[in-house]
Amino acid sequence: MKISIIAAIGANNELGMNNDLIWHLPNDLKFFKSVTSGHTVLMGRNTFYSLPKVLPNRTNIVITDVDEEYPKEVVIYNSIESFLNDYEKSDEEVFIIGGASIYKQFIDLSDKLYLTEINATCENATVYFPKFNKDEFDKEIIKDNSDNGIEYKHVLYKRRRYER
Repeated sequence: MKISIIAAIGANNELGMNNDLIWHLPNDLKFFKSVTSGHTVLMGRNTFYSLPKVLPNRTNIVITDVDEEYPKEVVIYNSIESFLNDYEKSDEEVFIIGGASIYKQFIDLSDKLYLTEINATCENATVYFPKFNKDEFDKEIIKDNSDNGIEYKHVLYKRRRYER
């Protein structure tokens, strides 16, 4: 399995506010859709409930220990360990789409990070993207963008793999 993280973050690693996105960037949402369509997306419970609906053309996985009803299209795992056990031999690329605690648990396992690096800050952010060692990755700027007067870059970080 290949683990990829996808997130939009502010200049200070701001990720969200009150279980919602901070910045509404239509072209970034199109980027998210184009990158994740046809793949598995994995998220926490709060991220799932922040979505308007189950994401189409993707396998939706929710990691939660809360026992509640989900749409039949959603696959539920009670722990990250049980998910990893089921998917470890898969050739699939799985996209981690949030929230902050899920990102933190997967950041060291990730092969790629698709980050929308937003040239703005938000003092009222309630969650932040975890810090990671950028020296462990090769950085590629996919595209410079601007939406609603906000500049941002789509950046791909690929983890360097060293032979021993």
